[in-house]
Amino acid sequence: MTRSPFARPLLAVLAAAPAVALGLAAPAALADQPHAWGLWTQEPASPIMDQIESLHNAISIIILLITLLVFGLMVYIFVRFNAKAHPVPSRTTHNTPIEVLWTAIPIVILVGIAFPSFRLLYAQDKLADAKVTLKVTGHQWYWSYAFPDEKVSFDANLVQDADLKSDQPRLLATDNPVELPINVGIRILVTADDVIHAWSVPALGVKTDAVPGRLNEIWTRIEREGTYYGQCSQLCGVNHGYMPIEVKGVTEAEFRAWLDKKKAGAKTSQAEGPALAQAEFQR
Repeated sequence: MTRSPFARPLLAVLAAAPAVALGLAAPAALADQPHAWGLWTQEPASPIMDQIESLHNAISIIILLITLLVFGLMVYIFVRFNAKAHPVPSRTTHNTPIEVLWTAIPIVILVGIAFPSFRLLYAQDKLADAKVTLKVTGHQWYWSYAFPDEKVSFDANLVQDADLKSDQPRLLATDNPVELPINVGIRILVTADDVIHAWSVPALGVKTDAVPGRLNEIWTRIEREGTYYGQCSQLCGVNHGYMPIEVKGVTEAEFRAWLDKKKAGAKTSQAEGPALAQAEFQR
């Protein structure tokens, strides 16, 4: 689905109009994470998010046109058929052409929306040529990541306010970001070990439930380097708002170097673990 180069700016201006009128307009939102007074979607960074935004833009324009049409009809009725201009009210009870129109037109609109919606749902389903598989497990209240083919796994927790660096966004940064290669098909398997969570990264067009005992599959292809943030999107308990997602899109070479570093760290931990335990026991 091709995005119109005019749809996003036009709709952003229309959405911003009320805020501007109230003097509350904010600076333009940056990509890859939510921002204060954000008025539109994050900048797409995957083919699926491109399609999601295109469909969203198209439906928003349809909604806007319907709203203007209904508002215009209401104004016309108020002016044309008020008691002063039309003292003798009409006693018409049925109008077959109008009834056919207000039934047929919504059907045509809904069918027109349905076809691209089904196409998008199909595109989101599965990726045949995935080169990387990432398994995501939701916990109360953090995420675990694993690359089954590489025998790499780790946990990612929220960075507390006291530990935040100047370039880390509050409630979005994690102590162990997951890195993924750009321009590569990535299969993502999502599950949970306690309650239902939802793994969601808006800029990548990714959002799926993490259900205990069930393995849900989605995919993505990151189109540009950068850091992408998300959060758990399913109410999962008292700390639901404190289990962020941080994904870094990197080159394949950087991704492989990062995996090697993770593997080396895991081997070191495995080697040191028994020795530390023995030293603690002897002490």
